[in-house]
Amino acid sequence: MTSVDIVLDYSNWKKRIKNPKLYIKKKTLKLNKLKLFKNKSNNYTIFLTNNKKMRQLNKKFRNKNKPTDVLSFPFQNKIKNTKNTYLGDIAISYEIVKKKSKNSNFLLEFDKMWIHGYLHLLGYDHKKNKEYHKMRKLENLILNKFYKKN
Repeated sequence: MTSVDIVLDYSNWKKRIKNPKLYIKKKTLKLNKLKLFKNKSNNYTIFLTNNKKMRQLNKKFRNKNKPTDVLSFPFQNKIKNTKNTYLGDIAISYEIVKKKSKNSNFLLEFDKMWIHGYLHLLGYDHKKNKEYHKMRKLENLILNKFYKKN
């Protein structure tokens, strides 16, 4: 079973998601039902922050002096044991999710960001066109699972 730790670094997140840990837990349960993710046992952290912190992280790790929507930090030496694999960390900017949701929905845009980051932790990338389409297809599959009416 996949588990997610939430680190809340910016209080405005609670204005949009009252209990981020519970929200992600519910989404993860749906994610675990997909064939691709069944019987996976991993753990990762989502860091909910703001543009100021994202700018610092982007500058430090990517040498880009601007905020960004989502950053993924795969754990280089994956800890593998019988129970869990620690995948790494995902950082997400509140302001950018809020801005993207002006013509959409905050929760949908948030889900897009953390799913994108999660797929990066799993090793997916989008440097080449073929990789981009494969990753995009997976993102849409997951989002459809989250938002389909049962």
